[in-house]
Amino acid sequence: MSGKPIGEEVRRRFPRLTMSLVMAIIFLMISIVVPQTIISNILVPGLNLNAGFLVGTITWFFAAIFLIRALSDALILSDIVTDIIVKRLGIKEERSSRRAARDAIYIIVIILVASALYPILGTLGDVGDKLTTVTTYAALAIILLLIYDIGRILYRMVEQRAESMADRLAKMAEGSKNRE
Repeated sequence: MSGKPIGEEVRRRFPRLTMSLVMAIIFLMISIVVPQTIISNILVPGLNLNAGFLVGTITWFFAAIFLIRALSDALILSDIVTDIIVKRLGIKEERSSRRAARDAIYIIVIILVASALYPILGTLGDVGDKLTTVTTYAALAIILLLIYDIGRILYRMVEQRAESMADRLAKMAEGSKNRE
């Protein structure tokens, strides 16, 4: 966030996030359908590449661009949502280290729960395999968000300490300059 009001930032970023995700999905669908159906047996002259492979690679590249753009907007929006949730829960910034420790405990619990679910879901056959994969990715996404939150907390703590140390050093320098 660059000092803009939260509402303005959300109004600007949420539609852009949605559009980027839609465009990424469209390019991913194109990369799956077009190379296999329309141009699967055509060779690109001079490159000796299958045209389907080339089109698929290019569309994956464009999908990646839109996903990266969506990720940057999602990170800003997650900062906003995290700040709103923290304020609503009444968590003070002074207790950030406690919140980081709580996030670490949540990560451990998520890993344990996901690990406990794998054998149970594995007994369900093909559906169980798909559910295991979904569980893995969902756990990974939640863990990544918690790690991101821990990183934000640690960054703020280090930044505040560095600023206070810089202020002390500046006062000491000004104090010694005034004595001369």
